[in-house]
Amino acid sequence: MAVSTIKAEFQCEIEKVWKIVTSLDEYSWRSDLDQIVVTVPEKEFEEHTKDGYVTKFYITAYDQYKRYEFDMENGNMQGHWTGNFSYSDGTTIIEFTENVTAKKLIMKPFVGAYLKQQQAKYIQDLRNALEADGI
Repeated sequence: MAVSTIKAEFQCEIEKVWKIVTSLDEYSWRSDLDQIVVTVPEKEFEEHTKDGYVTKFYITAYDQYKRYEFDMENGNMQGHWTGNFSYSDGTTIIEFTENVTAKKLIMKPFVGAYLKQQQAKYIQDLRNALEADGI
């Protein structure tokens, strides 16, 4: 099992960050995704990467502007993602934690580094989306 947490701050309203992160309709800001398919509205969705890989997500918590969580699974891993959101003095603070178990023994040594790389890409994409929105 690997656990990875990333924190970031954005000089904007929490509503803007929340809307971007939780939208299942607008994902063009994600550099790694080809599409998101909602399989059960407000409960389940799939992310399809540009490489054609599919990960299934099962939303387990949705506390607007505070917490967003889901379980996730694909052929290589299964795990849980937690996103915590807070706001203070014009700054939105996010803390995202992924807890993942590799399904294949050969992948176990690489899961932690992979998570950190994916989280860094996600945060950069999010920064780019906020800047494009004038933040």
